[in-house]
Amino acid sequence: MAEVASTQHFPSFTLTGSKNANIFPPPFLSPLSLSQLTAVCTLLIFPLFTSSQFSAILEQKISAFFQMVEKLGPAYGISFLSKDVAYVSIHLKARGDGKVQLQLYKRSLAPTGIVFFVPVELKAEDECKSELGLAVMLCLSLFFSCITEGSPTLLLQKPKAKTLVGVLIDIKTAFQDVNQLTSWISNQVSPCNWNFVTCSGGLVVELALSSKGFNGTLSPRLGELPSLRTLSLSDNFISGSIPKELGNLLSLRSLTLQNNRLNGTIPDSLGNLAALRIINLAYNDLTGDIPTNLLNVLSYNFTGNKLNCGTNTLNSCTNNITNQGEASKNSKRGLVIGSIGGIIGLLLVCGLLLLWRRNKHYPHDTFVDVPGESDHKIAFGQLKRFTWRELKIATGDFGEKNVLGQGGFGKVYRGVLSDNSEVAVKRLIDYESHAGEVAFIREVELISVAVHKNLLRLIGYCTTPTERLLVYPYMKNLSVAYRLRDRKHGEAVLDWPTRKKVAMGAAHGLEYLHEHCNPKIIHRDVKAANILLDENFEAVVGDFGLVKLVDVRKTSVTTRIRGTMGHIAPEYLSTGKSSIKTDVFGYGIMLLELVTGQRAIDIFEGEILLLDKVKKLSREQQLDTIIDCNLNKDYDIVEVEKLIQVALLCTQQSPDARPTMSDVIRMLEGEGLTDRWEQLQLVEVSQKQEYERIQKRLIWDDYSSYNQEPIELSTGR
Repeated sequence: MAEVASTQHFPSFTLTGSKNANIFPPPFLSPLSLSQLTAVCTLLIFPLFTSSQFSAILEQKISAFFQMVEKLGPAYGISFLSKDVAYVSIHLKARGDGKVQLQLYKRSLAPTGIVFFVPVELKAEDECKSELGLAVMLCLSLFFSCITEGSPTLLLQKPKAKTLVGVLIDIKTAFQDVNQLTSWISNQVSPCNWNFVTCSGGLVVELALSSKGFNGTLSPRLGELPSLRTLSLSDNFISGSIPKELGNLLSLRSLTLQNNRLNGTIPDSLGNLAALRIINLAYNDLTGDIPTNLLNVLSYNFTGNKLNCGTNTLNSCTNNITNQGEASKNSKRGLVIGSIGGIIGLLLVCGLLLLWRRNKHYPHDTFVDVPGESDHKIAFGQLKRFTWRELKIATGDFGEKNVLGQGGFGKVYRGVLSDNSEVAVKRLIDYESHAGEVAFIREVELISVAVHKNLLRLIGYCTTPTERLLVYPYMKNLSVAYRLRDRKHGEAVLDWPTRKKVAMGAAHGLEYLHEHCNPKIIHRDVKAANILLDENFEAVVGDFGLVKLVDVRKTSVTTRIRGTMGHIAPEYLSTGKSSIKTDVFGYGIMLLELVTGQRAIDIFEGEILLLDKVKKLSREQQLDTIIDCNLNKDYDIVEVEKLIQVALLCTQQSPDARPTMSDVIRMLEGEGLTDRWEQLQLVEVSQKQEYERIQKRLIWDDYSSYNQEPIELSTGR
């Protein structure tokens, strides 16, 4: 039970929402957080009132109500009701002392559909009381119209007694960690500074634990992380069953457990994860049926198990964004039903309000000021659709003084929004309007699904008939390239430990794009300028996924080459076809930039490629001559040599010979680098002998990747 301060009395009324009702959300309400619903309610209700006093009180009421619910949510948790509890009732009652009383009740049986109870007491003596009652009822009716089949209903729960630290320590113990989680220490107050843990507002939102060599089990205490959005545990040796407690993770959007040794069945509770968009359980030893709701998520993969995937298609154990089978039919059917139900509810409330107004004999008409589409901000899931006017004001009319940089995709501007938050606004070029707004938004939503602490988070976007803009958080320490070569006098130099951290962070970000996104995202322009640095100098990969945004009009396999000379893989340059190994090549060049502080191509020395220079010095065993002098010899030469070895393995001529990004992470952690490097040396010796046999005199420049036929590149970076 909770109370909200009020200066006016509320009429008593009850709203009951059925969990099992076959009702789906109207398109403009799916999905909405409580704070976003507040904005929608305000937008829909304000035009119904003529008095500014009523509008002000209404805004206060709506804001207070939803702030209260949001405040209770993180503290108490919001959970799914069990199958035997079908729905929950919300009761709002006026009290004599001028406060509003909120009560939530669970029921054991549910009626079919959504039922609204409007008691006689709604006819209040003063107009303010009546309008506010109708307004709040309208907001809550919108909220209940968003209830989907099998989706959660709200139920307040008491908080868990143990801290997040205790939960994560128990999870670590179950993993049988092999010195991968050394920073996870039980006597610490918060886990938010631990490796592989990402927090938001003091709550754990991501565990990035792929390829850590765990050979234990999954702890049921994973279900005690209610704010967890991403759980990555792929490519380990985890055995045992999947805990049913994972069904408590209401915020979970991505669950990747592929390539482990999990057995047993998939818990039915996973079907309750309404926020889930990606699930990958491939290549385990799972048996039994797949919960029906899991076949409706945006992207799933259950191959390599002994599961009953159905007999409709050969690929029914996997799907992608464009093939969702029966889910699309169900969504369409539910969408129609939900839309009709929502419209009927709205018409009923609006009709009652208009009838009441007519009886009150209002002496004047109602006029609503509609400034136009440029003054709307509409939310799509976690993304915001900004207005052109809003971004124009934020960036000082896109003034040159606010330009952070310019690349092949367009200029980037620093901006300050109305709430004083700093953002980076990318104004895309090379856009043709006939590509269509729907296609653009679809690609933007695909990018937004890629959520990882080492990936630049997309906040929102803006579209006009002639413009496409993307909005990102502002990175206070700018980019690796800036810190290496363009920093201002007095700004700190990247020390060697920070450079190692950047190398590892960028590798994790790219690995997530390549191996945990469906469809996979190829960056195509990995370089120091696109590795950004947050306030803690953590590496954040930016500019990923943008090629499809500006090339969405293309239908052929090979599109215009996007990239920067010196960073482009040879096969991409010669054929125009890219793969994840194209990104691995660019990552290798970025490592060389980290070590040397130099550009990938030095136009002041006759356009000498950094890669060629390092290869030559490596053969001559003179690598110490090229290490960044700004480090003042404050580094471990063995670590430097290992980082260069990883870079040269990543930049091999043949894409097939290059490691994957998960291989790179293991090598950076010290696993398998020596063997790979020795194999590369043997191959190079063999190739050299073969070449000398054919051509008696070896001219080193013939090996240079600089000698490539020119192909049109994107605009200058």
